[in-house]
Amino acid sequence: MAFSASSTSVKAQVTLLTLTQALAMTTDTVLITTAALVGYAIAADKSLATVPLAMRQVATMAATIPASMLMERVGRRGGFLLGTAVGVLGASLSIYSLMLANFGLFTLAMMLLGLANGFVGYYRFAAADIADEAFRSQAISWVIAGGIIAAVLGPWLANGSQGWFDSELYIGAFVAVVALQLLSAVCLLFLNIPHTAKRQMQESVRSLKTIARQPKFWVATVGSTISYGVMAFIMTATPLAMTDHTHSFAQSAAVIQWHVFGMFGPALFTGWLIKRFGVIAIISTGAVLNLGCVAINLAGTSFWNFAIALFLLGLGWNFMYVGSTTLLTETYAPTEKAKVQAAHDFIVFSFVAATTFFSGRIFYRFDWDMLNQMSWPLVLATLAVVMWLQRRRVTA
Repeated sequence: MAFSASSTSVKAQVTLLTLTQALAMTTDTVLITTAALVGYAIAADKSLATVPLAMRQVATMAATIPASMLMERVGRRGGFLLGTAVGVLGASLSIYSLMLANFGLFTLAMMLLGLANGFVGYYRFAAADIADEAFRSQAISWVIAGGIIAAVLGPWLANGSQGWFDSELYIGAFVAVVALQLLSAVCLLFLNIPHTAKRQMQESVRSLKTIARQPKFWVATVGSTISYGVMAFIMTATPLAMTDHTHSFAQSAAVIQWHVFGMFGPALFTGWLIKRFGVIAIISTGAVLNLGCVAINLAGTSFWNFAIALFLLGLGWNFMYVGSTTLLTETYAPTEKAKVQAAHDFIVFSFVAATTFFSGRIFYRFDWDMLNQMSWPLVLATLAVVMWLQRRRVTA
């Protein structure tokens, strides 16, 4: 069921999704700022510091298909509420694992948080489902813009919560994550998106194989995958690189804050830019911004190098991810959305899990420069694929 842009109902639902996205991204920001440092503190092998974050991404990837199939049966609200329940469990287990300084238990807790995150990825699709074509890119963009709140609240919680428990440096951050998950559940109780599974089962649908033959499907998937994967690759190692170059935790939190601003701030107008200049132009611009991030990271390791590079990385991710999500919605009918969205996010988070896992290992086995040198060919290849699709469109 789709509503017009002027519909009060769709605006109310998009607002709720934006708020829950803000709380979810605040959780993400807290974890990005602290999890690698927690792993480094309690792991016997320091090169495994980013493994808990990597396993969180593996769990997110594993949850994508079951989450989509479940929501096709029980509706968006039921699935999203289940996700927050798993998130509360994961955050609570994180607190217990820190009290024991148990690396394995902390990794398990991060996996539970990853399972919860597998549901969060569908907030943007829920907005796309209820909006008509004219409003769709803006609805997606507005939900993602919820992360602007995370840019302020996340680093503040990560840094400020260090003083909540004198004997345990990072426990306060995970107490905050429990509260964030509970607040998300309260917001989701008011969500009311029509459940159309019965209607969908009565209509004919194309096979996933047929849908995936569309060039738009693969370009959208490549754009989402590389933008998210490269971002995770660089972002995960950034707090470790900053610590290695004698920057303080507060400075690392500030850099992550600028990064999150870059990720979500432009979402206030990305949807409008897509309508004005076209989805291909926005994805391409995002790729160029990511190349700029790599160039600045390779140019030096001052605080401002990290801050500007991570801001550009976030900005590039926003343009590529919102653009690619919008392009993906052009490839399926409403009756086909569950399996297409699930396949897309499974591919994306499989790659994100791999880049997160190898981020810490490459940083410690090699160095920060090598990590960045490995990033730019992927972005450049994505830019080439996007331009190929543009040439096809012009020819057609």
